[in-house]
Amino acid sequence: MKKFRTLDDLDVKGKRVLVRADLNVPVKDGVVTDATRIQRQAPTLRELADKGARVIVLSHFDRPKGKVVPSMSLKVLVQPLSDAVGRKVAFADDCIGPTAQAAVDALKDGDMLLLENTRFHAGEEKNDSDMARQLAALGDIFVNDAFSAAHRAHASTEGVARLLPNAAGRSMQAELTHLEKALGQPERPVMAVVGGAKVSTKIDLLENLVGRVQTLVIGGAMANTFLAAQGIKVGKSLYEPDHMETARRITAAAQKSGAVILLPTDVVVAKEFKANAAHRTVATSDIADDEMVLDVGPDSVKAFEKSLETTRTLVWNGPFGAFETVPFDAGTVAAAQSVAAATRAGRLLSVAGGGDTVAALAQAGVEQDFTYVSTAGGAFLEWLEGKTLPGVEALKAK
Repeated sequence: MKKFRTLDDLDVKGKRVLVRADLNVPVKDGVVTDATRIQRQAPTLRELADKGARVIVLSHFDRPKGKVVPSMSLKVLVQPLSDAVGRKVAFADDCIGPTAQAAVDALKDGDMLLLENTRFHAGEEKNDSDMARQLAALGDIFVNDAFSAAHRAHASTEGVARLLPNAAGRSMQAELTHLEKALGQPERPVMAVVGGAKVSTKIDLLENLVGRVQTLVIGGAMANTFLAAQGIKVGKSLYEPDHMETARRITAAAQKSGAVILLPTDVVVAKEFKANAAHRTVATSDIADDEMVLDVGPDSVKAFEKSLETTRTLVWNGPFGAFETVPFDAGTVAAAQSVAAATRAGRLLSVAGGGDTVAALAQAGVEQDFTYVSTAGGAFLEWLEGKTLPGVEALKAK
């Protein structure tokens, strides 16, 4: 059952439609260096404009902390956004008040306007009711297309959604649809890949997933803590002695729920962490005191691939090793390519997200081969943790 409205449910011709987008993209020397998020938002904006809406775009940018910081103005995004949507985008130097109102009043059907950084006002991050009302006064309908900001209860994500008829944009709709397929009502067996440096940053994630999946794959330096918790010596490897008990608790929870935890059985080790460092592949029982684990070995990848053969749904967050540094990217790349092949063959629904994960999949050349790759970062992680996302809940409320 659909829990939120979409663009299909709206009559937008001649209406002022406030669209909460996420245009918080990397910019260097006034140039956008990665326009992925802008491209993700463009279909919703184009569709609304094509249907005759007066499109008013809201977004935050960086962290000005409630003050006007010229270097964090959204003005630099006017041309990249215009290019993405294929039409001229106007700009207003404020997102509320007389300046914003005048710019909105000047719009005609099919026009598009980008308002200034919502975080230039302290009321944004405080979810101030007065700011939410001022934003709502600019529109007739609210569309949230910024899943990546949905974990924040801000005036432009949660507050305004409760004051206007609302709906999810196409990007938000895609995120929610795929996340529901991945963990809400998935085709089983389900596998989760959780990698990264520290167990301590992903305790909530592990505790939520261990009771919901059939296989939990632990990768990255996190695996070292799990290995150490089993009494395996991990040499100079990065691990968390203070969280060995956490690893044991997760392992016990898996045994109780019937989930299988896949840990590396062989690893790639080196005495120093640098590109093309001298290295060797050893069983996890043979790590020397002066060596550090930097990747999983081929046997571990084969075990992953074997488990993948019977898996029907996969959720991935975090790399298997230090993928940014050659040759310690081999395990992550091989695993990603296996998932991509299974997805292309129609045997697997694969959903991935998280900054390092997206970068790793791009490096492996398979980003387009997964069923869905989320660019939502923190919101994706909080969803995996089973947390309520205020921006999503506000859409359900109507």
